[in-house]
Amino acid sequence: MCGITGASWTARGEPLSRDVLERMQSVLVHRGPDDDGDYFSKTSNGQPGAALGFRRLSIIDLESGHQPLANEDETVWIVFNGEIYNYRELRPDLEARGHRFRTHSDTETIVHLYEEYGVDCLKHLRGMFAFAIWDDRKKILFLARDRLGKKPLVYRQESERLAFASELKSLLQIPGAGRTLDPVALDRYLMYQYVPYPDCILQGYQKLPPAHYAVYDNGKMTVERYWTPPYDSSAHSTLEVKIPDANASEHEWRKALRETVTEAVRLRMRSDVPLGAFLSGGIDSTIIAGLMQQLSAEPIHTFTIGFPVAQFDERSYAREAAEHLGTIHHETIVEPKALDILPKLIWHYDEPFADSSAIPMMYLAQTTREHVTVALSGDGGDELFAGYERYRAIQLSQYFDVLPQALRSLLFKQIWKMIPASVQQKSSRRRLKRFVQGLGDASIHRYGRWISVFDEDQRETLLSSDFKASIRNADPFDFLENAYDMCRKTDFVTQTTCADVHTYLPGDILTKVDIASMAYSLECRCPLLDQQVAELAARIPLSLKMRGSQQKKILIDTFAEFIPPRLRKRRKMGFGVPLDHWFRNELKEMLRDTLLSTKALQRGYFNPQAVEKLVEDHLASRVDHSNRLWLLLCFELWQQMFLDEVRVTSRDRKGAVDYYKHH
Repeated sequence: MCGITGASWTARGEPLSRDVLERMQSVLVHRGPDDDGDYFSKTSNGQPGAALGFRRLSIIDLESGHQPLANEDETVWIVFNGEIYNYRELRPDLEARGHRFRTHSDTETIVHLYEEYGVDCLKHLRGMFAFAIWDDRKKILFLARDRLGKKPLVYRQESERLAFASELKSLLQIPGAGRTLDPVALDRYLMYQYVPYPDCILQGYQKLPPAHYAVYDNGKMTVERYWTPPYDSSAHSTLEVKIPDANASEHEWRKALRETVTEAVRLRMRSDVPLGAFLSGGIDSTIIAGLMQQLSAEPIHTFTIGFPVAQFDERSYAREAAEHLGTIHHETIVEPKALDILPKLIWHYDEPFADSSAIPMMYLAQTTREHVTVALSGDGGDELFAGYERYRAIQLSQYFDVLPQALRSLLFKQIWKMIPASVQQKSSRRRLKRFVQGLGDASIHRYGRWISVFDEDQRETLLSSDFKASIRNADPFDFLENAYDMCRKTDFVTQTTCADVHTYLPGDILTKVDIASMAYSLECRCPLLDQQVAELAARIPLSLKMRGSQQKKILIDTFAEFIPPRLRKRRKMGFGVPLDHWFRNELKEMLRDTLLSTKALQRGYFNPQAVEKLVEDHLASRVDHSNRLWLLLCFELWQQMFLDEVRVTSRDRKGAVDYYKHH
């Protein structure tokens, strides 16, 4: 796993200097502490050029995997972040076609695939990746990102130059790089708790979307999608296993699922460094750990963290799963200190990011990295196999859709008002009130309301008049609706799981895991997000995923031998921290000092009275606004770090955090 950065420029563009490239690399040292390298094209006057920078975390081919890496005649150069799991299978055919390998790395496989197939090389890759290839013959830069968005890639296009990097902070090292907040991105952040692709929080910067590639050719940038999960039965599939037909039995689907997931785990156990697995005691992580143990000749290492607060502590479930599987289990009790970790969190995530489970994720990555360099996780199981409780709510809500929407809107608005607000974030009453509130909406807007931190009505109250005027023609629902448009030919629950695969999974879950793990130079691999698993899951009928009150049924039944009986029926806990308690106790002073400061209230984005009411209602235990307050707190602290006086240019993450603290 690595950090990549660089730029390409036209004949009229300004070349990237070595000093600037070094600064761009230096802020990515946490992504690659083992090695670094750079490449500058040798261009004559009047020709386009490029510079590539690299930071390496050594995982495969420890001796000869140095980057940037070139083909035989050094006309094609690459910097690559990720892992190609089928590189050994691809190599013999490339050698038979005359390509000569100088290393045993997966990176070199991409170079020769590109020589052979051009941009279609992506069709052959099975893995997680973000890479940049400079083709010195054609004078073009080729960027690509993996199918499901496990590895990040951001870029900034100027009139005669394109710069790219694994993280936004790297692009901010370029002299004159803009730091103007994008109001549309902020509005979307308030809804989703992350900034959805292709936008970045700053104007002029963009994220390359998952399953897309870009070609920069003499100042012209083209971006294309190269893969779509086949939720539409007519869509093309790359599955290597035989897909059961429409009349197939559950046994046939389970057989295909077992073969595909097992192979995905086997491929992800390839490593030249120690590896282990995250184990929460949930269904997905238990299955992955179980398959790893089945495929390993020795006990594998599993990792979990625990908290003193019972409702956030999964140690007993993880311990039971570890004993059942026979793993060497490591558990650590932590007392999260938000005041200590917040600066580190804000610096690493680059943009405002309000999923509070990033806090325990960073602690888990830290403790895991003390033992191994690679960890497998169960991420993706809920989206692919309908594991979230909100999917059951969608099923139930469809019974009410037989009523005209105007009647539903009037009726359920009145019922919603009759249900008292709850001071507990996860209470049944709070879930009921939120469920009823959405029944008056059209189906997609209903789901958008349910997943919003600040829904449409709340943003109307929160935002200042001037700010609302600046986003008058923008609608944050577009991001969600565009995802639904990719899978309209199926039932609405399956459409929603598909939409989550395109939105929530890469925008929130995978961003959280990538940034938190790479903050500690830990590589995280996700077998359930193998393209073969994802394509098979897209084809599995919903009736096999959800039956009655049981969710992820086919996944549980297929791998039942790995899951202790008590764990099969446990309610999903989630990976969280006690924000409501923190804001009324340890973070009370910081909350007021930060959100209610004169500087924060005068920035012009929010109505000061609305912010004050959120804070006071929460502190008085009238309503639990903890998620909304966390979102606003992360945004204000991000502004202080990235937009105010502070400019992060430190050569190591500790220095950046210390620099922030002193300001």
